[in-house]
Amino acid sequence: MGYYYAGFQPYGIDNQPQPHYPFPFLCMDALEAIDRLLRGEGLTFSNGETLYLADFAAIHASPPCQYYSRLRHLPWLKDKKYWRSIPPTRNALLKTGLPFIIENVEDALIDMPDSIILCGRMFDLPIYRHRRFEAYPFLLLQPPHQKHTGVIAAGRASIARRYSQNTSSSVGCIREISRNSIAGHIGGVERARQAMQIDWMNQKEISQAVAPAYTKFSGKYLLEVAMKDTRETVLQRYRNSP
Repeated sequence: MGYYYAGFQPYGIDNQPQPHYPFPFLCMDALEAIDRLLRGEGLTFSNGETLYLADFAAIHASPPCQYYSRLRHLPWLKDKKYWRSIPPTRNALLKTGLPFIIENVEDALIDMPDSIILCGRMFDLPIYRHRRFEAYPFLLLQPPHQKHTGVIAAGRASIARRYSQNTSSSVGCIREISRNSIAGHIGGVERARQAMQIDWMNQKEISQAVAPAYTKFSGKYLLEVAMKDTRETVLQRYRNSP
């Protein structure tokens, strides 16, 4: 939605059904979709449109984050093996020749050394949700980062409490009722929707989402690069025409 606000017409691809996604959607593996585009094949979306690589101006990718998440250190997850998703995703995106942005969790710095951090407080949202954004072939400049004034949960149990299956979201919404603190369980889907400025998702979906304000910010710069590339391509074709 943030890219829509920035001026794009989004098309979504995910290997899991997304029944509440508000734009044309295709359920398939995203890297397989890129392979098909690179082979010259088209992708048919839920609205009946078939698009080819030349029809896309830019790509945003949010590879699976489990390998990079600090949650993998929790006792019941520490023995699980996860896919290191960012390098193969970046390699696939580079082959398309399109400008792109990759988003992932804060601890993905190991594979996103040129990324910036975006936080909800940068956009006056009542959340602390850090996400890394890496852009190509340009750099994003990080907005001023306000000092955090609260914690999600006190003590060593904070991560476990924040991400317990008994809690319905890890948005980390600032409490406005009694004190300015952070809570992992934000008290229902309506509060989550208000905090994230998302009104079309259920609680589980919101817990995995990025606030549209983040992608609206990155989308402004991505659109400038995409439009510049389009103008240069048109001019090049004009120069090469008889």
